[in-house]
Amino acid sequence: MKYLFKITIAATLMFTFNGQILAETPVLNERQANQKARIAQGIKSGELTKKETARMVRGQAQLQRMENRAKADGVVTKKEKARLQHKANKESAKIYRNKHDVQKRPKAR
Repeated sequence: MKYLFKITIAATLMFTFNGQILAETPVLNERQANQKARIAQGIKSGELTKKETARMVRGQAQLQRMENRAKADGVVTKKEKARLQHKANKESAKIYRNKHDVQKRPKAR
């Protein structure tokens, strides 16, 4: 009986641990951190206006919500990863486009 109990506990822990590994998205997490840093640098340098900044922050929040939904069941499928990467690509392009446009944040007085 004790042997069966130990096997059951070990199997439960193994499946729990595997579920957590399958739900990890380290590449996306690092990418989101980089994008947040790019937005912060754009604010600091004046390359992003207040409206552009608000849009960028909303886009990053939407990406985070998508990631949370994908991780909710404990497994991030290839299809979900592809969708997340596509959204991250779109957000990255928006950041680049807005940082390199003609608009500049007015200087503080």
